[in-house]
Amino acid sequence: MIKRYLVFICMIISVLLIVIAAVSYPGGSLLDKNSVGFGWSKNFISNLFETKAINGSENPGRIWAIIGMAFQSVGYGVFFINMSKKFFFNAWGNVLKYIGFANILFIFLIATPYRDVGTISIVLTLFGLFIITFFVLKSKLHLLKFCCIICLLTYYCFFFLYGFSYLKLAFIMQKVYSISSILLVLGLEYFTKHDDFANIKSEKQKT
Repeated sequence: MIKRYLVFICMIISVLLIVIAAVSYPGGSLLDKNSVGFGWSKNFISNLFETKAINGSENPGRIWAIIGMAFQSVGYGVFFINMSKKFFFNAWGNVLKYIGFANILFIFLIATPYRDVGTISIVLTLFGLFIITFFVLKSKLHLLKFCCIICLLTYYCFFFLYGFSYLKLAFIMQKVYSISSILLVLGLEYFTKHDDFANIKSEKQKT
């Protein structure tokens, strides 16, 4: 029972703990050092992992943010490992499995002083979702096709906004891609099965 719903449990606990961390955040943002509290449209989630808030106060929410990220890392890792078992293609299935194990380590590192190394998890997650999207587009999972494309676009929009220093929009887009990614993961985890990708193999064998 727990094994089947492990991804869902991890994601829900992660979101709840991140919210608790945000509520506990003293204040300060890149745009206003003296702002009060955590602004979902004014702060990056990474601010929650700092020992001190941007306004200089001790950050009591840090421990909740770190634990929340730990649950999220396990959730994403188990998701990619589970998806690897639904593919008939051993090579790509193995890639997803390795991404799953790597994400368990690297996503958690985002919440530590080694966050620069931890950002590799974003690249791995994007690559894993791109692989899954490729096969979903070849399947008959029409709603999930749309969801996969939208999710990937939110990632790319964030990178564009952040890269060109549109911080006000980047703050918001970070939350959008985080939420869309979690929803997509839950959709793929619980609304796809091994047989959904069987026709892809048979079509490949005919050609």
